[in-house]
Amino acid sequence: MLQEHELKTFVEGTTNYFEVAAQQPATVGSPYLVTDGTPAVHDYTGIITITGKREGIVYFTAPRAMLTVLLMKMQESDFSHENMRDLVGEVANTISGNARRDFGSEFIISVPSVVSGEKSEIPLAPGARSFVIPINWRSHSAKLVVSLK
Repeated sequence: MLQEHELKTFVEGTTNYFEVAAQQPATVGSPYLVTDGTPAVHDYTGIITITGKREGIVYFTAPRAMLTVLLMKMQESDFSHENMRDLVGEVANTISGNARRDFGSEFIISVPSVVSGEKSEIPLAPGARSFVIPINWRSHSAKLVVSLK
C-alpha cells in the first residue's frame, strides 16, 4: 500500500517539474483517495506502467489549453496534436522517473503511452489504494493519479 511519505515523492516531483520546465511552480491540492470508479481524464493523458517491487500505474492528465501554455513557456511554437502527446508523456515519464530515485532500482517504469481525445477511463491497479493529486498551474487544472500496490 502507498504510504503518505511515498505519496509526497509524487507531490514534490510534480511541483519540481513545473518549477524547472516552466520556470513557474504549480500548486498542488490535497491528494485524495479514489473511492468510487476511476477519475475522469482530460484531453491528454500520459500513462506510465510500474512493475517490479511496486505494481500499478501513474498517469498525468491535462487539458489542451494547459499543455499549450506549458509549451509556450518552454519556448516551443509547435502546438500540434503530436507535440501535445509528446509533452503529456514527458511529464508523466519525468515525474515517475524522479520517483524512481526514492523508490529504488526495483521501481521499474515503462515507456509512456498516451491517450488523447477519448474521454475513456484509465484502469487503476486492482487491489491498490489509488490517489488523485490535483495540480493547479496558472489558471489551469490537471491531475496526477498514482495507483500502486
